[in-house]
Amino acid sequence: MTAIPFIKMHGAGNDFVVIDDRDGMHAIADFWASWIADRHFGIGCDQVIVLEASKEADVFMRIYNADGSEIGACGNATRCVGWLIMDETGSTTARIQTRVGILECKKSSNFQITVDMGSPNFDWQDIPLSEPRNTEHLGIANGMLMDPVAVGMGNPHMVFFVKDLEFIRMAESGKALEHHPLFPERANISAAQVLSRDAIRLVVWERGAGLTMACGTAACATLAAGVRRGLVNRHATIHLPGGELQVQWEETTGHILMTGPVAVVFRGHFDREKVA
Repeated sequence: MTAIPFIKMHGAGNDFVVIDDRDGMHAIADFWASWIADRHFGIGCDQVIVLEASKEADVFMRIYNADGSEIGACGNATRCVGWLIMDETGSTTARIQTRVGILECKKSSNFQITVDMGSPNFDWQDIPLSEPRNTEHLGIANGMLMDPVAVGMGNPHMVFFVKDLEFIRMAESGKALEHHPLFPERANISAAQVLSRDAIRLVVWERGAGLTMACGTAACATLAAGVRRGLVNRHATIHLPGGELQVQWEETTGHILMTGPVAVVFRGHFDREKVA
């Protein structure tokens, strides 16, 4: 048996299976990732995270969605991996390399990690969209979801502001809107209810993963969209089904900082040969 060790973690309910392949001995194929993520026949998670060696940062983080598709960014996974690296090195900071750049993490408290997510992108080419659009008002609708904002946070987001989330059937709308032709790389779909100038309630359908307990990049995209619409302040608490994230869009740097909890659920092994 070839046993591959893993760590099951979550950030505000957004859960991950983390595999350390920095020695090059535990490479994971995309179809393996879909098995690992399966909650009935595998281990179960929203994303599979593979750690690889990096010459530019503490570690390179490869991210697979539950359907096996590879993506460039995941805010909650970055915080979890940042915590692992800090726990390993004894440092209070960590640099995580992803496909879309290097993200800086720092320890706010023992299990609270802040990550600098960089600047939100509102240019249609860079989100990307399939054609030029006013990204602040896309003019797309599905049922009670209308007129979203498009935001790039290393991955594409469509943010709808609604009066009451209780009336939103996110599983149905999210599944349909994820594949909207305006988004050639598919889209993460968010429904946001503004509770006050500094609080937002949020539900997210993640591309390739479905309904999720939390999505860090969606929380960042939603704050940025809310600020652009004049609905919220630049620092707000984002209330998600799995917990709370603190998100701040700094005026000086233009970067978004996200702070939230991380947790180690359990550690284990799986058999490479049986998966193959």
